[in-house]
Amino acid sequence: MKKTQEISEKKLLGIAGLGWMFDAMDVGILSFIIAALQVDWNLTGKEMGWIGSVNSIGMAVGAFVFGLLADRIGRKNVFIITLLLFSVGSGISAMATTLSFFLLLRFFIGMGLGGELPVASTLVAETVPAEKRGRVVVLLESFWAAGWLVAALISYFVIPKFGWQMALILSALPAFYALYLRVNLPDSPRYLAVAKKERLTIKESIAEVWSKEHFRRTAMLWILWFSVVFSYYGMFLWLPSVMVMKGFTLIKSFQYVLIMTLAQLPGYFTAAWLIERAGRKFVLVVYLIGTALSAYFFGTADSLALLITAGVLLSFFNLGAWGALYAYTPEQYPTTIRGSGAGMAASFGRIGGIIGPLMVPYLSAQNLSITAIFTIFCIAILIGAAAVFFWGTETKQKELA
Repeated sequence: MKKTQEISEKKLLGIAGLGWMFDAMDVGILSFIIAALQVDWNLTGKEMGWIGSVNSIGMAVGAFVFGLLADRIGRKNVFIITLLLFSVGSGISAMATTLSFFLLLRFFIGMGLGGELPVASTLVAETVPAEKRGRVVVLLESFWAAGWLVAALISYFVIPKFGWQMALILSALPAFYALYLRVNLPDSPRYLAVAKKERLTIKESIAEVWSKEHFRRTAMLWILWFSVVFSYYGMFLWLPSVMVMKGFTLIKSFQYVLIMTLAQLPGYFTAAWLIERAGRKFVLVVYLIGTALSAYFFGTADSLALLITAGVLLSFFNLGAWGALYAYTPEQYPTTIRGSGAGMAASFGRIGGIIGPLMVPYLSAQNLSITAIFTIFCIAILIGAAAVFFWGTETKQKELA
């Protein structure tokens, strides 16, 4: 029985992780495509910022809509719909010839991405035993690093020779395989058991998330999500371009970002090891403080060695914090509103993902230095850490309601 359970957990982790990896490939490749499109389509800094922000607008809408739907039609159904939306949109975007059409497709791709991630972590959290739950969800999030690594490799070897269109096609095709695997995936047993007894309307779900019982946890999560997403998309979507601003060629920036991306994996693995030992709050607070300090030193770096060191630490701490965030979020709510609560928190966070990428070119146009811009990200992350420290409750190895 134990062996069967372990195999099913591994299967679930693999199937969910594949979709997570292809999502990360898309987001990772997008950061390189933005830099390539600037050359091909002669884009301004503000237009480049809008590519990342429209993606986040879609993610905000997707997280909200599909989070609520997950409590109505099930985790598995939403899991399939969101990946289909992402896969088709990503493939078609390779044929885009205008910025407006590309932005429209990025919105729908973002909806798929934004809806899938919180629902995937909810499905895994509800299926895995309490003593393993945090570790397994963080390991699920580690597929994001693998996707970024593949994105960096594709961007380094494919974009310069074959163009950004081929990179998008390569990111979309494997996602259909993950879609095929999901069709036979069982839904969350916890959701199925609860859905038979009680299923709230969408209006009731929203009200319950902000009820007196859950108000403090919801407020804490929304602040945390906003600060993490704002800083992540503001910094990581601009990494290749920031490297160019600091005097490196586009090809060289690909190499350096590849090195930084490799640091994401030990960030996840250490967070996965610590989360069931030291707890969710400890991992979140420590890794967010590490992210803030790394962001500050990346912005102030004036040498290649310091730039790469700060970038490596930024990747290590930031992605470890992301893993803990996805493990922590579903644990804040009972099964009846878990999809809604996680989706709404992620949706509010995506507003930060809209502002972050837009803020960099706008502030740069006002002659604000990269140092000052990254200091803003540093402060935002520290606010998120403070919200967890003062308002967060520890959920390590607690059974889900």
